[in-house]
Amino acid sequence: MRKTIRELLIISLVLGFLYITGLHTEVAAFTQRIILSTGLMNADAEPENSVEPFDFNQDIKSVDGDIINLSEYRGKLIFLNLWASWCGPCRAEMPGIEELYEDLQEEEDIVFIMLSVDRNENAALKFLKRMKFEFPGYTLGGPLTEQLRVPSIPTTFVISPDGQVIKKKVGMARYNTRSFKNFLLENKPK
Repeated sequence: MRKTIRELLIISLVLGFLYITGLHTEVAAFTQRIILSTGLMNADAEPENSVEPFDFNQDIKSVDGDIINLSEYRGKLIFLNLWASWCGPCRAEMPGIEELYEDLQEEEDIVFIMLSVDRNENAALKFLKRMKFEFPGYTLGGPLTEQLRVPSIPTTFVISPDGQVIKKKVGMARYNTRSFKNFLLENKPK
């Protein structure tokens, strides 16, 4: 009994330390990255059974402060990921998205939009700067459209050149797979 109480006390102290220092998100993200690396949560590389039109009426703000309306990307294939700096699963999938972006960044007809939904845009910008990601990071330039008010993050949309949501994934996934990369390449404008 004493051993159990001591073990619970030690576990509580470690968890309390992680929470107080803010490291719990980092530890959770690290653990989730390990899970993603197993391939158990690879992104499905098939289009949705039923597609829906995408609402392009969303303003976003680049890390440089420029306001852009998503309609500017109409006619391109869009990989749109909603995330937040405090979200462990978001942090876990970002290195894989970075690898996918690096592989496809020369494809002019494929656009990556990593859109932070952080209430504090400085938190998102600091996180992106600290992590040194190359993919294009954005913050909100206005209120979210109804379509982008998702039940949880991360959520990823793939929008076809003709403006249809051909893939929507709620929750973390591993996107840097050959099959998902081929899915993007097959659906870019011809």
